[in-house]
Amino acid sequence: MDTPLLDTVSDPADIRGMTLEQLEQLASEVREDLIASVSETGGHLGAGLGVVELTVALHHVFNTPEDIVIWDVGHQSYPHKILTGRRARMNTLRKESGLSGFCKRDESVYDAFGAGHSSTSISAALGMAVARDFKGEKNEVIAVIGDGAMSAGMAFEALNNAGSLGSRLIVILNDNDMSIAPPTGAMSAYLARLISSHPYRTLRHIGKVVASKFPEPLARLARKAEHFARDFAVGGTMFEQLGFYYVGPVDGHNLAHLLPVLKNIKNEHDSGPILLHVVTKKGYGYAPAEAADDKYHGVGAFNVSTGAQNKSAAAAPSYTKVFAESLIAEAKKDDKIVAITAAMPSGTGLDAFEKIFPKRMFDVGIAEQHAVTFAAGLATQGYKPFCAIYSTFLQRAYDQVVHDVAIQKLPVRFALDRAGLVGADGPTHAGSFDVTYLATLPNFVVMAAADEAELVHMVATCATINDGPSAVRYPRGEGVGVELPKVGVPLEIGKGRMVREGKQAALLSLGTRLQECLKAAELLEKSGISVTVADARFAKALDEALIRQLMKKPRIAIDGGRGIGRWIWRARIVVCGQSGIIKRQM
Repeated sequence: MDTPLLDTVSDPADIRGMTLEQLEQLASEVREDLIASVSETGGHLGAGLGVVELTVALHHVFNTPEDIVIWDVGHQSYPHKILTGRRARMNTLRKESGLSGFCKRDESVYDAFGAGHSSTSISAALGMAVARDFKGEKNEVIAVIGDGAMSAGMAFEALNNAGSLGSRLIVILNDNDMSIAPPTGAMSAYLARLISSHPYRTLRHIGKVVASKFPEPLARLARKAEHFARDFAVGGTMFEQLGFYYVGPVDGHNLAHLLPVLKNIKNEHDSGPILLHVVTKKGYGYAPAEAADDKYHGVGAFNVSTGAQNKSAAAAPSYTKVFAESLIAEAKKDDKIVAITAAMPSGTGLDAFEKIFPKRMFDVGIAEQHAVTFAAGLATQGYKPFCAIYSTFLQRAYDQVVHDVAIQKLPVRFALDRAGLVGADGPTHAGSFDVTYLATLPNFVVMAAADEAELVHMVATCATINDGPSAVRYPRGEGVGVELPKVGVPLEIGKGRMVREGKQAALLSLGTRLQECLKAAELLEKSGISVTVADARFAKALDEALIRQLMKKPRIAIDGGRGIGRWIWRARIVVCGQSGIIKRQM
């Protein structure tokens, strides 16, 4: 791959003196470099391809890192990483001790704010802008947020607060799905450039001053006329009402359009927040990504020429697929069952549910708080909502889980996908806390599937729980290959199971650690230690009778779950699995 211009760039300062033609060449080289890197490591591709020109333009126009750029979520930050001194390490992306797949504060001074969850950028940027004002500094603070992330309530809370505070803040709405106001080529670019320019803004200011000298009825008409003219041209009504000066839409792939607007915004130092609406295309510049339904949002390693991903044949169905098929089976028997997800229909398997029950599946967007309370409302009316949300994302709706579900004993069923460690996505996406944050709540039933067959039964169990909330957690990836039952059979609440009988030690597992417990038992057996293995199934309600039975004979008890060992009070030694090691001598 020939990248002569990119090869000269070690940090953003190297691109600030480049011409338009050089910047266009640089963008092309960054795109090729990005495709080549992700084809080897896998990762988020489509979002990064969509913001290549925007990334080049931001680092060309603004004096980063003094001028702060915050990338919402961060999966679109790969071009930013390439231009900010991390290009040589892109082959370590999402690997142990390698580059994060998201922005990370301790990775680079150019990563001003860490993120893995969406819709945090405007809030963080506003905090930084207010801090800048306190210190009397003049640097710019820019938040880049996608139209999907803008659907979250937190983004609008931040917009509203920013509009009322009036601090200088630049928000770039990266619209890569549907346009709020579709661009119309050269005329749209001209209008955006015009209204972002100093003469227009000055003229508008003068118009306001002049209007204020007229009697109020005439002044009001003058203001309405001016707003109507601008809104007709650029569609900025909503953001203007929130207190932002709206500019756009601008073609985010046309540097000739994008650069003058960004320069006008930078050079205009009037106080107050500005929103620049940039229209891009996810997967832009790589035909296989543009043609894919998900625009290659997340990919494994792939063949650059064909776009074919290097996927090995699955040895067993994924837990996500098993959950979806089990829920479909239950929904065929019960028309009160509905499914809810927060912008992750394919990630949670509910896209399959939607194909069969299109009116009974609700994708509420990136709005986990709303998803939970929406489900609670359905539950009050006798429906059986299954809220399928990644474990780490449900954290965003904890107050709603507590206040709107648990305290009211409403039978909302939570399917916690990606529970436990998640590999390359890192700590922001690891489902590390759900057992703790759910099992502490009143009225909850909390289950963890040891394998895909258990998951089938646990989905059926959730469907029968009508007097309070329930949750079943399961990991990312493939099952263990056990035979799946044809029909899910509801489990007795709070009842575990004995998997293997032994005499000298006991292993108590919660969730998919069961397979490792069985392997450990086999190894211990070879050393002459007879081991009992049990599956707790429930973190709440806990099977105390099973635990007492395990404690009768063995001198050592080992908990392979996530902290349930605190209940095993009679053990001489308790070792808690993924939650760390706790030793207790009796």
